[in-house]
Amino acid sequence: MSEIINKRSTAVTPRGVNHLVLNVRNMEESHHFWCDLLGFKQVGALDPDKYDVPPVKMQFYSGVVDDVNHHDVALVELPNLPAPPEKWDMFDSACAVNHIAISYPDRESWLEQVQFLKENDVSMNLRVDHGMTHSVYINDPNGYGVEVLYELPAEVWEHDINGALNYAKMLPEEDLLVDTTDYETNFSNA
Repeated sequence: MSEIINKRSTAVTPRGVNHLVLNVRNMEESHHFWCDLLGFKQVGALDPDKYDVPPVKMQFYSGVVDDVNHHDVALVELPNLPAPPEKWDMFDSACAVNHIAISYPDRESWLEQVQFLKENDVSMNLRVDHGMTHSVYINDPNGYGVEVLYELPAEVWEHDINGALNYAKMLPEEDLLVDTTDYETNFSNA
């Protein structure tokens, strides 16, 4: 007997994005960026002998510390990818992926992470206080933009999600580690 599945007239709302798979030119270089610089942990690697796939390097990474998670990001090595653009740009880039947002647990860990990236000579493209996050934009060795962020408390933005999404206060690079908890909540006047 087959299970009865309710018929819907609209799509089911998903819980969110489960994971992202990125093509990279050099696995070691990308592994260094995602693990050593962003803090992800490698949790697995594809065994091409178990699947009917060409021999390929594919590695899986998780950002979860306390709970179990199979993976957030996977990297597939394709050495013939074109070279990345010289400089990442949010609105004028040849990369098909604009940017990937990586969330850190809280403000303090985010500040520590941004300082760590700066001390490791990672180029900072933008520092932005959004209505729902405070963010620094960098890029990986393949030219993909990476937004390093912490999410502001929901009471700051949940009353006006669209306003929060449209709020962006650019900060100069010298204010990279300057962060206030006096969060903007009135996005119509900002």
